[in-house]
Amino acid sequence: MLRWGSAVLAVLILGAGGAGYLYYEHLNGNIRKEDLTLGDKRMADHKANAAGQTPLNILLIGSDARDSEANQKLGGAKETFGAPPLADVQMLLHLSADRSNLSVVSMPRDTMLKMPKCTAPDGEVFPASTRDVQTNQSLGRGGPGCTVATWYELTGIRIDHFMMIDFAGVVSMADAIGGVPVCVTDNVYSRGADGRGGSGLKLEKGTTYVKGEQALQWLRTRYGFEDGSDLARAKAQHQYMNAMVRELRKGTKLTDPGKLMNLAEAATNALTVDKGLDTVKKLYDLAEELKKVPTKRITMSTMPNVYGTGVNAGRVYPKAGDAEQLFRMVREDMPLDGKASKRKPEEPKDPSAPVGEIAVAVRNGTATDTLGPVSGRAGGVADQLKEAGFVRTTVDSDNVTKSARTGILYPSADLEGDAQAVAKALGIPISQVKRSTEVSGISLAVGADWREDGPYPVSKGKEKTPESAGALNGEEKGCMQVDPNYTW
Repeated sequence: MLRWGSAVLAVLILGAGGAGYLYYEHLNGNIRKEDLTLGDKRMADHKANAAGQTPLNILLIGSDARDSEANQKLGGAKETFGAPPLADVQMLLHLSADRSNLSVVSMPRDTMLKMPKCTAPDGEVFPASTRDVQTNQSLGRGGPGCTVATWYELTGIRIDHFMMIDFAGVVSMADAIGGVPVCVTDNVYSRGADGRGGSGLKLEKGTTYVKGEQALQWLRTRYGFEDGSDLARAKAQHQYMNAMVRELRKGTKLTDPGKLMNLAEAATNALTVDKGLDTVKKLYDLAEELKKVPTKRITMSTMPNVYGTGVNAGRVYPKAGDAEQLFRMVREDMPLDGKASKRKPEEPKDPSAPVGEIAVAVRNGTATDTLGPVSGRAGGVADQLKEAGFVRTTVDSDNVTKSARTGILYPSADLEGDAQAVAKALGIPISQVKRSTEVSGISLAVGADWREDGPYPVSKGKEKTPESAGALNGEEKGCMQVDPNYTW
């Protein structure tokens, strides 16, 4: 039952303190490590922004494993003890390339999707599923690396790292931090009429600082909040996450050396990470990157979804259109809060060559999921460039891969200035100029946002986070609506 707060808390804590070599090695030894991905598909590389910076994506996983005495004491049916763990909480943390904003996308545990082929570290092969499977089963197919592969299969978003925590880890972290403020609109008791079921959470109306097992109950509660769905639980988790970040940034928990050591101990004991985050130093470096984002530029969201029918009633599926729009915004490093970055990109180190010497290949990427490519669009844009003096412009008619948004790729720093000159000539925002190893020269993809003749429609190039994603700002102090059937 990872909550974003518990995992990222570990990073923030480690980034705030120092330790002697022996203690440093002790903390390193606490951290459990596993392979990043168990899938057989190579993840696409990031595309750098105009300043050569790349984003960072971290998958946060909460395991319901009941394979230890500590976890078994924290609840769950006895028949689940020792069973394959489930990835009950999955959140993707996206840190923008310029470090100006951070987005979090939750996937409900009840999401139905196809599982990719996964090969466990011990060699056991889990074939790709032929039918839709509940997403939380990915963890039992070899470990967190299969959860990473499943996310990539669905979203196409490159995952750079993962962090995983279990029930006992959440409790130890909540105890170490000293409490997180949460709010409910009425007295709440997450128990069924027969006294069974639910998380057992019992709180009075208003704000309460929860820690230990009570924090875990908050993060597990669905019966008692709003409509009793997993979507309501995700909302409560986002509120907890926001509150924890605000508490940490006050600095009040980080001034006592003893408390700081307890936090570092709890953090490293609680985490399982990929091998790229296997030391305190690497966690510290990650913390330094995360700390650059102001709280007001943190945005929580949930994958847009719709309920299934028939045997899958009560389960959810990605909502056509909206879910892909959200995933695409993350893939293309677009802030979910809709605000443009105030951090100006660095001036290209290499100035532009004379426009007559700049070679540009233009391709037609105007196709969409429902419409074919617009005939002649690559040629039309190529003509605009030639009229602007880019006489070495050609049409790449062999590549018509669809592109939602018009963009320009260049392969190396010495062509950055040239690529930006192309963008300026057509009125394309510089933010849509990216460095990429996928091209050998300057490549302009005319996207689905430019299907009509004429100048580039900048206003149409802007994207909004779908309302169905339920975006929540990091500074919002929410209060969970209580189901009247679960009050006391």
